[in-house]
Amino acid sequence: MASVCSYCGKKPWFGKQVSHSHRRSSKRWSPNIQRVKAFVDGRTVKVDVCTGCLKAGKVTRPPVKAS
Repeated sequence: MASVCSYCGKKPWFGKQVSHSHRRSSKRWSPNIQRVKAFVDGRTVKVDVCTGCLKAGKVTRPPVKAS
């Protein structure tokens, strides 16, 4: 699964995890990326979007079909 947001470009960031004894190891923080159906240029496509963009309303969801 992709770990980059299609809208804001948020991607993993890196740093050090420091224990109580101050030993350091590499750590990776990944954004919460969801694969959702979005309405882009008049058609429905699946895009990888972070939950921040979903909550902010940057993604237009496709209309629900009545059955």
